[in-house]
This record gives sequence, C-alpha cells and structure tokens, in this order.
Amino acid sequence: MFRFKFPIILLASWLIPCASAQIRINFDREQRIWNIGNRSIHAVFQLTPEGRFEFRSLTNPQTGDAWVAPADRPVSPIRLQVGTQMIDAETSFRLVGQAARSIDRRGYRQLIVLDDTSGLGRIRLELEVYQNQPALRYSVRFQNRQGSEVKVTLADMLPWSFDDRSQSFQTFRVNQWVDGGRRGNFEPLTDPLSPDGAPVELVSGAHGQHCAWLVLRDGGNRGVFAGWEFDGRADISVRHNGEQGAVDLSGVVQELNHPLPPNEEFRVPPAFIGLFAGDWDDASYATQRFAEAAIAAPADDANFPYVIWDSWKYQQNIDERTLRHNAEIAAGLGVEVFVVDLGWARHIGDWHPDPRKLPSGLRALSDYVHDLGMKFGLHIPFAEASAQSPVLRQNPGWTSSESYGYFEAESLCLSHQPVREWVTSEIVRMIDDYGVDWILQDGENMVKHCTKRTHTHDPGDSNYSNAVDGLNAVVEAARRERPHVVWENCEDGGNMMTYNMVRNYATSIAADDSGPMTTRQAVYGVTYPFPPRYSDRYMGEELLDRYITRSYMFGGPWIFMTRFPLFRQEDLELAASEIEIYKSIRGRIRSGRVFHLTGRPSETGIDALQSYHEATDTSVVMAFRAEAAPRQRIFRLRGLKPDQTYTVRFQEDRRLLVLTGRQIMREGVRVVFPTMWSAEIVYVEPVPSPDEP
Repeated sequence: MFRFKFPIILLASWLIPCASAQIRINFDREQRIWNIGNRSIHAVFQLTPEGRFEFRSLTNPQTGDAWVAPADRPVSPIRLQVGTQMIDAETSFRLVGQAARSIDRRGYRQLIVLDDTSGLGRIRLELEVYQNQPALRYSVRFQNRQGSEVKVTLADMLPWSFDDRSQSFQTFRVNQWVDGGRRGNFEPLTDPLSPDGAPVELVSGAHGQHCAWLVLRDGGNRGVFAGWEFDGRADISVRHNGEQGAVDLSGVVQELNHPLPPNEEFRVPPAFIGLFAGDWDDASYATQRFAEAAIAAPADDANFPYVIWDSWKYQQNIDERTLRHNAEIAAGLGVEVFVVDLGWARHIGDWHPDPRKLPSGLRALSDYVHDLGMKFGLHIPFAEASAQSPVLRQNPGWTSSESYGYFEAESLCLSHQPVREWVTSEIVRMIDDYGVDWILQDGENMVKHCTKRTHTHDPGDSNYSNAVDGLNAVVEAARRERPHVVWENCEDGGNMMTYNMVRNYATSIAADDSGPMTTRQAVYGVTYPFPPRYSDRYMGEELLDRYITRSYMFGGPWIFMTRFPLFRQEDLELAASEIEIYKSIRGRIRSGRVFHLTGRPSETGIDALQSYHEATDTSVVMAFRAEAAPRQRIFRLRGLKPDQTYTVRFQEDRRLLVLTGRQIMREGVRVVFPTMWSAEIVYVEPVPSPDEP
C-alpha cells in the first residue's frame, strides 16, 4: 500500500520564509487550487469539480508575465497511456492527499496524490521550486492498482499548452555531437514557429540529434525554456495552432512498452519548465542557474574544473614506463588529474590490467600518480565487452541484440539484471583496487537497443529500460557506494547531452579530440543549454601556440591528450604558463554568466565568448582571429554595472583602459589581433571606490 513518508498537510495557506527568498506553497481546500512558487516563478494548478487535474498558469511575480492554459481545453502535467487508457487532462481523479516539505538544495516539494476514478491506478505528482530559481521541476509516478500486470506505452515529459496571446513565436535548440561531428557539432538552431501547426521537432538522448533543451520566445522577447532528465531517445515537438490560439509542447519517450506488475510504480522521467525575458543568452543563463542549483552533480572542489592529462594520443600503445614518464612531466606542469585511457586492460570487459603493459599492476601506477600530487583517472567503457573477455565467454547471452562496434567489442545490455549487477560490482571493485578518483565513462551509444526475450526487461521496452533501469541504475549505484569519485561523460564524444547526464556527471566532453576550431564551435553551442563545466575539451596538439592553447580554455576541465615527452622545451614552457592562466580564470568561468558576443566560430571570422562573474563583478573574454579576418574588432560586453568604473586589460596587448560599464557595453572595447590565428584574453575588473579599504 502507498504510504506517505512525511505528514500530510492540508492548510489554507502555508508561507515558508527562507534566508534569501520566500517560497510560498498554498492549498485552497475549498477550491482545490494549489499555488507554488517563489519570487521568480508562480505556478497554479486545480483539481476541478469534475475531478480533472488542470494546469492554470505560470507567472513571473516580478514582471507579471504570464503563460496561461488555453481557455477552451484542459491542460495537465499528467499525460501517459496505460494499456489502451490515457491518463491526462480529461481523466477524472479523486484527491487522496497532498503534502509539502523542504528538500535538499534549498528547495521545496509539493506532493499531490490522486486516484483515477476508474480504479486503474494512483498518480503521485511532485512539483518542486528552488530559492531564486525561475523554473518548476516536476515528476509523475503511476502506481498500478489493478490485480494484474499492465503496460505503460506512452509517457509525455512536456505535456504543456499555452494560450498564444495572438503572438508569433521563435524556437531555439542545439544539436549534439552527432556521428563524429559529421551530422552535428552543437549548432544552435533558430526557427520561426508557423501558426499553421507545422511542428519544430527534436530527437534527444544518447545517439539522438539534439540536446535535451528547448526554448520558445514570443515577439515581445518573453519566453519559456524546458529541459528533460532522460538519457534515452525522446521525440520532442512544439506547434503553434493559430486557429485554436494555442502553443502545444510534447516530449514522449520513444518505443515505450514498460510492464508494470500490481502495486509497482512507473516514473515518467522528470523535467522542468521555466520563464525568462530577453534573448537566447538570457534563456541560457536562467537554465544554467537552475541546473546548477537543483540538478547538477556536485563538484565541490574549489579547484574544479581541473587540468587533466589523458593517454589517448598513444592510442592503446601504452605501457608502465611511458605512463610514469608522462606523469612526471604532467605533475611538473601543474596537471591535477592523470587519466589512463583505453588499452590498460587485458580486454574490453576484462577489467584487469594487462600484465605485459603494466607488470607492476595498475595500483602501483595509481600510487605513483598520487605521490606526485595528482588524482588518478581511468577510462571505463563498462557497457562494452570483447568476445574474448571472461564475462562473455561465460555469459554469451548478456549482449544486447544490436552491437555498436566499439573497438570490435560487443555491446552489453545494462537493463538485463545480472549484467547490471555485474557491471556495478566491477566498477566498485576497480575504484577500490586501483585507487580511482576520476572515471572517464565512454562507449558507443550508452543506451543500447535490445529486443532479446531472454532478458529481464521487456523486449519492446529497450529504450526506457536501458536508460533508467540500465545506465542510470549502474551509475547511481556506483556513485552511492563510492561518492568521492568524479564522473566524466564521454558518450560517443558528446552525444548524450541531457539533464539526467547533468545529474549524474560532473562534466562532459563536447566535441571529442577534434582541433581548435571544431572545439570552439562545440563550446559555443554547449554553453547555451548547459553550465560551462559541461564542456570539457580534449587538446591533442603537440606543437603549441597561444591560438591553440586558448581555444581549449573556456568551459570545464582542460584535458591534454598529448605525449608530453615529445614536447619541445618551448612547448613545455608555454603549456606551464597557459595552465597558470587557466587556473586563474577557471573558477570565474565555471560560475559565470556566458554571453555569446559573436556568431558561431568560423575559419574566416573573429569569435568571442564572455563570462561575467556576478560575485566579483568581473568579466573574462576569450577572443580569436582565424584566417583572413580583420586585424581588430570592437566587442560590446554585457552584464556589467553601468555606473561602475572598470579597468580593462589584456593578456597580450599592453594597453590599460579605464572605462565605465556603460561605455564598455555601449561603445565597446577594441581588441587587436596582430596576426591570423591569434588569440587574446580581455579582463574587466572593477575599480575600488575610495571608501573601500
């Protein structure tokens, strides 16, 4: 039987005072209306006299901007199909109970429990708000109350409709890194929304086309943004039905066929929806602030994002002597994490060190790295296994029905219970046996396709099961057991960019090892949906200049994927000095607000990204001149305080400017690029007032 884990609260009004904001959760028992919100967002829902649970409005209390449900049809955050029956805005419910409580990360959760009057099942709806965050996070669970198994065949993560207010609309979305960058490298995509109902569509998740983020903006620059926490494939659409005066969103899980025994629960993947005003950078910042506040995996080290070395430049031709030599040089340069990439194990899936390459063992290397003052990282494509590995020789049926050819290995079906249990235990064992601090998770499509009838998942439910009961279950279990380990996502080089990835990993690769221009293009796009730390970069060049090194500085961890013994002395010296610069700015960029000052980087243009750090009122601009571009450009920075006086200095240029924020934003700052393929860093810092010590 379903039981509440905290007392039911049925109050006419509940006001929760907080340190920096107020969160209000109010339940009107007579009208059966819920109000939940903070100073940035206010959501209203009602259980109508007919028993329908309906969405009423999302409002910004500070501006009064409101996105309301269409007048002529009901809208609900609940939309799923169980067998042949839809449970949605037309369903009649009975209120079982409702409660509210504080949750982690300065949030509050409203729980509403409903039984559908046909007796099919019970809905548990959770609505969450967080201090100062302009978004509502929500989650729907369905409990089977029948005496026999049922199947959930549709789950909508974005079941929203809004009155169009006779407005026109634009949409904004971003590609993932698709097919090695050939079909997608985080290109921002802007499209008008036609009032004839033609959809703008996305396919998100592992091996999908788009990041799990969508923005909708009207002609008055008022908008909504949405993100969803699902690593499997999902079909997302937004339509403007001008005749009905409505904008409709939908986000359904692909190929869902989830069996649900009596009394068990199915969870629709959580999602969030929020409000913003302004341009796409404003939508980006609102999303990123919310993700960091409410969802993102902790990265509490003040030195994060790290400088990292990775062995992949050697491919799989690594050995103990080579790795120790690189570790010595890396430590001297200021590298903080030393990662051994693919090739250390006897076989993929046989997660024991190859004695020919590592005769002293992997723990001896890990101890050596730790003695040098670095953390030790390991590349683990745990959803793959070679046919020669003991696990597949003993359990040949553990493979998924579709193999993705990761370095000639077979693909494992993580949603098959014995596979999941074995993989989890192996990850924990590797962490303990090898002294692992950092896991580089890799593989080809981490959400496998499997239709085997011999596995513990339903053959028609591979997408959901391999995401939720497979990949997510493995990572979450390993993180619970060994919480000190930091996880990096490298799903096919940046092809699982979802907010569930954000929840489980401290960072993610953007565009694999692909060169300065491709990397900057990727970072340009990634930093719309995701906080900057989710755009780490692999630098493979071994003949360095400042254009190259600085192309890899903006974002999350900076990863040298190089052979340090082949560096010239001047390259080692440049690397050391550039690492020092990176460490001086990384914290501000991680916590800063990103402004895309130019269009997407190109081989014939000048491009720049700005990070504004509100706590220190400082900015850092990374600017680049590629081939055949002008020698200088004026950049109008954003986010500064108009009446504050700032100094403007440059990493290369010897000029020192003193300007007001208004001058910097209106008239701009001239940046000089003396040669093609050059880079400049601009620093903007407030001048202390005479009253400050």
